[in-house]
Amino acid sequence: RQRPGSSAFLGSSSFYEKPERPKFDLATVYVSDAQYNRNIFFDTSPQAVRLYLLYNHWFMQTLVYAFIIVNLALALFEDPAVVPLPIWATSTIEIICLSAFSVRMVHYAKVIPKDKFWKDPKNICIIVVLSFIDLTMYGALKSTGYFALRWSRVLRPLLLVNVTEGRQLRRAFRSIRNALPQISYVFLLFMFSVLVFSLVALKLFGKRGLLTIDGSPYFTDYLDIVFDLYVLVTTANSPDVMMPAYNYSVFFTIFFILYIVINTYTFMSFFLAVVYSNYKKHLKEEVRQLVKARRFKMCRAFSLLQEARGEGGEPVVTQAKWNHLVKLVKPNISIAHRELLWSVLDDQNKGHIGKFAFVQLADLLSIQVITVKSQPHPIQIRFPSMYNSPVSRFIRYVVHQRMFVYVYDLIILVNAVFIGLDEENPVVSNAEWGFLALYMLEIILKLYATEPRAFFARHHFWNCRQILDIIFVLRVLRLVRLVDSIKRFRAIINILIKIGPTILTFGQLIVVVYYIFAMVGMELFKGKVQFFEPNSTSRDQEYCGNPLLKGTTFAKLNYCKNNFNNVISSFIVLLELTVVNQCGFTAVTHISARIFFVLFHIVVVIIIINIFVAFILEAFLVEYTIDKSDLQTSLEKKIEELELNVQQDGMDTGLVDAMESNDNELGPSEAGKQKPSLMFKIASRRSRTVDGLLQRMFETDIRPEDFNEEEEPENINFSNPVFDSV
Repeated sequence: RQRPGSSAFLGSSSFYEKPERPKFDLATVYVSDAQYNRNIFFDTSPQAVRLYLLYNHWFMQTLVYAFIIVNLALALFEDPAVVPLPIWATSTIEIICLSAFSVRMVHYAKVIPKDKFWKDPKNICIIVVLSFIDLTMYGALKSTGYFALRWSRVLRPLLLVNVTEGRQLRRAFRSIRNALPQISYVFLLFMFSVLVFSLVALKLFGKRGLLTIDGSPYFTDYLDIVFDLYVLVTTANSPDVMMPAYNYSVFFTIFFILYIVINTYTFMSFFLAVVYSNYKKHLKEEVRQLVKARRFKMCRAFSLLQEARGEGGEPVVTQAKWNHLVKLVKPNISIAHRELLWSVLDDQNKGHIGKFAFVQLADLLSIQVITVKSQPHPIQIRFPSMYNSPVSRFIRYVVHQRMFVYVYDLIILVNAVFIGLDEENPVVSNAEWGFLALYMLEIILKLYATEPRAFFARHHFWNCRQILDIIFVLRVLRLVRLVDSIKRFRAIINILIKIGPTILTFGQLIVVVYYIFAMVGMELFKGKVQFFEPNSTSRDQEYCGNPLLKGTTFAKLNYCKNNFNNVISSFIVLLELTVVNQCGFTAVTHISARIFFVLFHIVVVIIIINIFVAFILEAFLVEYTIDKSDLQTSLEKKIEELELNVQQDGMDTGLVDAMESNDNELGPSEAGKQKPSLMFKIASRRSRTVDGLLQRMFETDIRPEDFNEEEEPENINFSNPVFDSV
């Protein structure tokens, strides 16, 4: 095997000479796109490739998101504002942001073929142009004293969806679009049921002269009945809506029981079932296309670097070329790590690999490996005889035992009891100092038993938490360790942590929808409801500044702060509507305002939340049943075969293991056993991206032999998943 420092490795720089340099640049782009799940048509000329590398640079992508965030944050300073700024100030900032997006589009146009430019970027161009037009019209109307409306603000969050980095959001919107036809059938049947029950309610209760708690007629208007029964599906007005009928006769509760069973439980479950079924069906086909596009790119990279072995021999890529390619794709990777990856692919020590092994490179680079340098303890260096004495070895042995952890878990449990007691009691307050002393002793003992830099290493997450125990306010966080010590609890918590990053995509989707509805709500309802401070003496405080709310439940319950007078309060109102609280805006506008709130409930609760639940169900099942990928297992076996694996003690398993993610150059150093100077450890078993998790969901249904490597994917603009097993 060629080792670091050999001629094969040192000579790799010669490959980066003309005319080989353009090939390596292009191969680097293909592998990088496959690794980071980018699928963008780009011109393969040397100049376009260099521009494409600049386009995908982390700084450029961060800059784009920074301008998007600033553009979205302008709602805080525009009328109706949280912190009012002059129109010229907000307009100037928006012009700068729109100009940045325009420059980004010009850069993109230089990278991709002209016939492909209008496929995806057209939406951003339309948003930018419409925003400029609206900004000009708004400024002109305001300067002349006329009424003006900023209608383009609802387009701002769509930039998050349409930028090239927003692949995950676009997939989420495609999931919604694909599920809509089937959802619409169930929704129409659901609305038919609501209308029929409303008609029955009108006939049952309309002529009985019943009154609601505020004295208004009960179930006498058909449209009001439809709205009330729709709200009952959300249980927001239960049991209020039923009480007048229940007070009149107990038999009328049969009507509401049937309604709740059929509509609240049955139809809402149907919605989830339909969404889950369609979501999984369409997602599986999309993931298939993503994997196909990923393999296509890796095969393209292989064809650029391949060379034949003898006459009619199978094309291969040599170790020297492979080394240089990996160095270009991941410049920060260590030589030892690179040699380890090569040993996994070239398991027969041939010095070259074929196409099948080369295609696995992107997946191999996606597996995070911690490089650990074994270093002696500083005390061992200064005082070797003392550190290696029998007493010292016994102390270190005890600290590394599981019983040491159990003892401190018991101390934490006792401390939790004292936390709940009266701190004014001298015994309790003095006991806190005793617990603090015990925690300090634990830290000192672990610092003594473990090399200090390894103790504070980033992959020893819990040790950093221990320092927080010194602060009394945060000492209760140690209770989490008690949960972690129970195996079944730890498994559930680990799964929640693993799927956590993948949930961020749906968080962005919620932000996009919230922002659009907030902008519309502010234009419709701003100023309709006013909030007064508790010490206010204004008589308008009784009815939230609007006489139409006088005597309403909305005003009596002091819901005045639930308004659309700025973007923050708008988001809070929408959050309340997501968990289904009622609003009183129909009383201050028109009954048709109900359409806004019903539409929000349909979009967010019935569609988006159900898709989110479907994703969580599938992700949970995947993380709960699938342990490791085949490639990751091969990498671990190779590390063990070379005897370079890090032996983990019992204290750093479970919850801590799930939180490890970053490479580290430090490692534990235990006396009594000579360790290699360099060791490796798989950082984490979880999927760090939505793409990786999606591929794991369907990897048993997607076989590599299903794909023709020379056939171009149908939709190479899809984002690729992390293809863990080839």
